[in-house]
Amino acid sequence: MNQPRKIIATAALLYANGPIHLGHLVEHIQTDIWVRFQKMRGQECYFVCGSDAHGTPIMIKAEQLGMTPEAMVKEISAQQLESFKSFYIQFDSDFSSTHDPINQESVNAIYQKLVANEDIESREIEQAYDSVKNMFLPDRFVKGTCPRCDTAEQYGDSCENCGATYSPTELKNPVSILSGTPPIRKKSLHFFFRLSKYQEFLREWIAQGHLQTEVANKLAEWFKEGLKDWDISRDSPYFGFEIPGQPGKYFYVWMDAPIGYISSFKSLGLNFDEFWGEHSQTELHHFIGKDIVYFHSMFWPAILHAAKLRTPSFVHAHGYLTVNGQKMSKSRGTLIKAEDYMKFLNPEYLRYYYAAKLSHTVEDIDLNFDDFSLRVNSDLVGKVINIASRCAGFITKKFEGRLNAELMDKGLFAEFADKAEQIAELFEQCEYAKATREIMALADKANQFIDHHKPWSLAKEAGKEAEVQAICSMGLNLFKVLMVYLKPILPYIAEQSESFLAIPPLSWQDAQKPLLSHQINEFKPLMTRVDPEKVQALLQAQA
Repeated sequence: MNQPRKIIATAALLYANGPIHLGHLVEHIQTDIWVRFQKMRGQECYFVCGSDAHGTPIMIKAEQLGMTPEAMVKEISAQQLESFKSFYIQFDSDFSSTHDPINQESVNAIYQKLVANEDIESREIEQAYDSVKNMFLPDRFVKGTCPRCDTAEQYGDSCENCGATYSPTELKNPVSILSGTPPIRKKSLHFFFRLSKYQEFLREWIAQGHLQTEVANKLAEWFKEGLKDWDISRDSPYFGFEIPGQPGKYFYVWMDAPIGYISSFKSLGLNFDEFWGEHSQTELHHFIGKDIVYFHSMFWPAILHAAKLRTPSFVHAHGYLTVNGQKMSKSRGTLIKAEDYMKFLNPEYLRYYYAAKLSHTVEDIDLNFDDFSLRVNSDLVGKVINIASRCAGFITKKFEGRLNAELMDKGLFAEFADKAEQIAELFEQCEYAKATREIMALADKANQFIDHHKPWSLAKEAGKEAEVQAICSMGLNLFKVLMVYLKPILPYIAEQSESFLAIPPLSWQDAQKPLLSHQINEFKPLMTRVDPEKVQALLQAQA
């Protein structure tokens, strides 16, 4: 028998400056589904995550709230974790913050390795400075026109339209978002990671298939221009870790944030070198939004390689979420907070809907609430749960909860069971939309089987009891196989189904094992239809 794979999976650390919204949930649900699937297959897989705590935005927000940054991060991080739990997102590591002492130790250790390796260089640079607020401005605190494609209202680090990265001083018509005035340029000593030194290493790493094709093609554009060394420092005032031996200079948030994956992993108490050592045979999978591809596919692998640590096995990038065809925004009422959603709708509606839309591409996905309602009602309530509700009553009332001793249609059960590897491969490749289509095609066949045999009609005829038991037992066996395939997406419904079927927690292999002469419990409704009034109430609450 093959040894289980050993896998670390991460979702991007969420910035600790506010509550999570439905856009954040795309990534964390995507990762959670993948991790749950791996565990069902018997793999040793750990979901590592936490809060991204540093930077000027955190410092300024805390000041506005009359709190210390540390207190604000602690409070918001706890709120974020509760929201994730309400959507059945299950982390294996501590949901730690990048401000934790263990992360400072990790960052300093990696930095010292880079210094020893002559990968850090200091030089004087010109930066955007707000002379009204008397502070250097972080990239995201300068807005202006993109120097590459001339799109207005872009932040000072990257363009949402063309994907270009640049420094704030390159923006056209720059303005400080703190004071509304054009920033001046001011010189300061900064520290750079010599990314240019690792250009050939990164070319080779990307060529080895660690990225989606469209992401690799996008990154090729930066190689044409030549990779620039990366500024890893920021000036005081700044909320972060001070660079050892450099008073008033702090590590840039993008230096210590990905190292937070390592620090969160350490809370698991596992062998560090086995998972993170340079020659590790384990797997490291990062799930991220397409807006942070550059950091995870260029800076991060180069720093890990330079520090003699393992590099990522795969970086899975996804697109943005739009709501009813519109970009998420507070003014449009489409920036829906997770906690608001939970007041009105079932979290597994959203888990299923995202799964039904997600593929292994960086295309944006749209949360269309009409489609959302139709899909959940049709697929989950009308197809899958309908199988159990149609069959369970007959078994409970007429046969004391006892399933038949043999399958009525072994060929049909085999057809369901034989889909296990195909569906597994789709989950493995993050092709969840294709996986859900395959599962729903099976649900259609199960319902056709029940419709064809009409147990409700046979139950009225004398002498047809054995046939009714056989049909309904077959239906429940097909339902069980469907629940195996849906369990990574619908963990709570799967748990309720396991209780109803009186079986241990389902593993992937259970798709091959029918329940024969088996005692089930009374069926209780697993999910209700989406209430259109509650959808409207949710949307109105955003206005």
